Amino acid sequence: MTLGPRQRQARLILGGPTIRLVGALTLVVALDTTRASTADIGHRAPPGVSATEFPSPRRPVAPIASLSRSAEEHRDSLNEAGQVSLLLGLKPGMTISDIGAGSGYYTIRLSYLVAPSGSVVAQDVTPEYLIELGRRTERLGLANVTFALGEPHAPRLPAFSLDAAILGHMYHEITQPYAFLYNLVPAMKPGARIGIVDFERPTSRHGTPIELLRCELSAVGYGEIATYQLAGDGGYLAVFLPPREASRRTPRDIVACTDSAGTR
Repeated sequence: MTLGPRQRQARLILGGPTIRLVGALTLVVALDTTRASTADIGHRAPPGVSATEFPSPRRPVAPIASLSRSAEEHRDSLNEAGQVSLLLGLKPGMTISDIGAGSGYYTIRLSYLVAPSGSVVAQDVTPEYLIELGRRTERLGLANVTFALGEPHAPRLPAFSLDAAILGHMYHEITQPYAFLYNLVPAMKPGARIGIVDFERPTSRHGTPIELLRCELSAVGYGEIATYQLAGDGGYLAVFLPPREASRRTPRDIVACTDSAGTR
């Protein structure tokens, strides 16, 4: 993937009394050893249907991996972001969400790809990750990145806002996958695609067996478009089409999948 020119401004406000993200929550976080800053999370999308309406997964949920950029050089050597962007048909002008953004591997690379008129929504459930990623985008001068603080059962993204969403090596960390997938649907534009990147290994080992993934997304009404093996040890990319809002199953109709590979 060819990187474009740096943007001139950053939407994340740093260096002053507040850091403004997308949301409706106020947090106090330590930015250095001498002071704290308030993160004003602003207006967030509604939380969606409660997790209590959905079944829990019948397999282990991996703990959220610690924030790290150490693997990015290796992932770039495999051209992971380039492969995923090509296979998903991503292009300038799109609005794409990096769900479970973490340190921002996809956020940074997609920011350049969709510029100048497109945008990236970096979404995560860990506020500290978003704040650190905000610092990183400010250093790079990226103006087209915004931030969304989600919850374990809902991404809390604006309705009809996304042309695509990428869940990169994090699906196995979603504690309420059926609720999360269900509550993601309203954020997708008609024809939008979801790309899930993961490894073919048990969820307890930070991967998702592809048959288990297919079962869980199908349970919520997503339709599989294609699955691709990524180069090297980059895992796979599974591409799905969300169900139409009018034809979504009710939460009570969703039956949790069972997969023995997820328990080893």
